[in-house]
Amino acid sequence: MRALVTGGTGFIGANLVAGLNERGITARVLRRPSSSVAALEGLAYEEALGDVLDEPAVLAEAMAGCDWVFHVAAVSDYWRQGQEWLYRVNVEGTKNVLAAAQAVRVKRLVFTSSLAAMGLPAPGRLLDESNEFNLRPEQFPYGHSKHLAEIEVRLAAMAGLAAVIVNPSVVLGPRDVNQISGSLVIEAARGRLRFFPPGGVNFVAVEDVVVGHIAAAERGRVAERYILAGENLTHRQAITMMCEVVGQRPPFLAIPGWVLPPASLAVAMARRVVGNRVVLDANQVRLAGMAIYADSRKAREELDLPQTSFKVAVQQAFDWYNSHGYLARD
Repeated sequence: MRALVTGGTGFIGANLVAGLNERGITARVLRRPSSSVAALEGLAYEEALGDVLDEPAVLAEAMAGCDWVFHVAAVSDYWRQGQEWLYRVNVEGTKNVLAAAQAVRVKRLVFTSSLAAMGLPAPGRLLDESNEFNLRPEQFPYGHSKHLAEIEVRLAAMAGLAAVIVNPSVVLGPRDVNQISGSLVIEAARGRLRFFPPGGVNFVAVEDVVVGHIAAAERGRVAERYILAGENLTHRQAITMMCEVVGQRPPFLAIPGWVLPPASLAVAMARRVVGNRVVLDANQVRLAGMAIYADSRKAREELDLPQTSFKVAVQQAFDWYNSHGYLARD
């Protein structure tokens, strides 16, 4: 067995390569020549130099001889990069990968979407696979881009490609070199998480996300979505547990909900002035007050999705960052 992983130098992709290694499946990583391979340290993989924005014919060469394709590559740090690049990579890049996979007739393609593609749940409800994106594009461009990419995957499945969609929630664990969600663990370790907003979100361990991806390739139903989710936690619960794991005091200040709209406006104005040096996005601030919880029942029943605890995921991320010197940097 051989599997191509796009985005293999990133957080989920590198952990997926590790999971393929453990199962004796040869991993081939599609990466740009300029991409760091720090996340792949200690792993075995073949290299295919390229980009998801390459022509499908070029991508087809990278897929030659592969049974599976895991399309993980995406702009995930959407608050650091412009919207034009976000849509180019997440939507146009997905179209290119799908066209290449159809050309070489891979046995299975697994597309890494996101819980964000499902929008917001109704009050008091959990997101499940029936939810569709229900925000204006400008309210959450990242989620909208993944929603559009999912549409392309479904169209490819209708045309005969054996494609499955997986939707991870907020992922935590080792090898997050770009500090996507791992930035929370680092900030907690440095004693900087002193406050918490209202609302909450679902967290999942990256090792469970890897299991979900491989199970989706093995037995996921074509054109179906599977939410890869773990624990639903308020922000207060999550930050308190993070601080406990890293040996810091728990947060002491609750941010009232009414503060978020003006704070969101202030962040938006600041980003216009100083650009991406502001590490938050206005939409992140606004959505922090929402309860965005998820139901992983379908993945648990059909893919045997494990349920690693939030604390274990935080500990694994913390140990990896600590052993690789990230906590000594500022």
